Amino acid sequence: MDIESRTPVHYDEKSIRLHWITAALVILLWCIGMTIDWFARGTPRVTMRSLHIVLGVTLGAVILYRIWWRSSGGVRLPPAETGRLQTLASAVHFLLYVSVLAAVLLGLANVWVRGDTIFNLFTVPKFDPTNKPLRETVEELHELAAHSVIVLAAVHAGAALVHHYLWKDQVLRRMLPARH
Repeated sequence: MDIESRTPVHYDEKSIRLHWITAALVILLWCIGMTIDWFARGTPRVTMRSLHIVLGVTLGAVILYRIWWRSSGGVRLPPAETGRLQTLASAVHFLLYVSVLAAVLLGLANVWVRGDTIFNLFTVPKFDPTNKPLRETVEELHELAAHSVIVLAAVHAGAALVHHYLWKDQVLRRMLPARH
C-alpha cells in the first residue's frame, strides 16, 4: 500500500465537530452582538447580553480545547496547497485562532469594565465605574476583533468554496463528516 492510499481523507470526527461548533458559535455570537441593542432595556436586553456572554465563554472553552486537541490528538492531513497559497492558508488559520481568542478575551474585559448583570442573577463588579473612556475603548476593540473574526471566517469559507466548486478538489470534503 503506497503512502497516498494511507493518508486519511477526512479530519477525525472530533476535529470536524469542534470546527463546526466553533463556526456556529462565531456566527451566533456575531448576530447576537449586532442585535443586542434592538432589544428593550431591562430583562430582554439583559437576557440577550447574558446569552452573548455565556456563549462567548463557551466559544473560549471550545477554541482552547480545539487548540489542545489539534496539538495532541487530532488527525493531521497534508497541506492542501504549496508555496504562497499554503502560506496564505496557514496565515488565515493562525489569524482566525488569534482573532477568536482576542474577541473572547476582550469580551470578558468588556463584561468587567461594564459591570454586566448575568441573567438578573448576579452582577459582575465594575472595574472602574468612573472610567467611561476605558469602557468605550474595550467595547470598540471587542467589536473590531469580532468583525475581524467574521471577515477571516468569510475568507476561509470562500477559499473552501473555491476549492470545491472551481478547482473541484477534495479540500472542503476533508472537514465534512465521512459518509459511511
